[in-house]
Amino acid sequence: MATVVNVHTAKTNLSRLLDRVRKGEEIVLAKAGKPCAKLVPLDEAQERKPGLLKGWRLPDSFFEPLPAEELDAWEK
Repeated sequence: MATVVNVHTAKTNLSRLLDRVRKGEEIVLAKAGKPCAKLVPLDEAQERKPGLLKGWRLPDSFFEPLPAEELDAWEK
């Protein structure tokens, strides 16, 4: 279960709260007694694997203009 902390306390102790979050704890921020946000640890970035796309090539059509219908879809 997450710890609930009011916004004033969070502002005063943000560095300490972030240390707790880095260790895996979830902290809910409350304003006027109502939960409004959650501090959670970020997912660890996955290690990159060199050569993952080795031998892969862009198709020749990659740099051709897009059809009007597709351009319209992007603008919507």
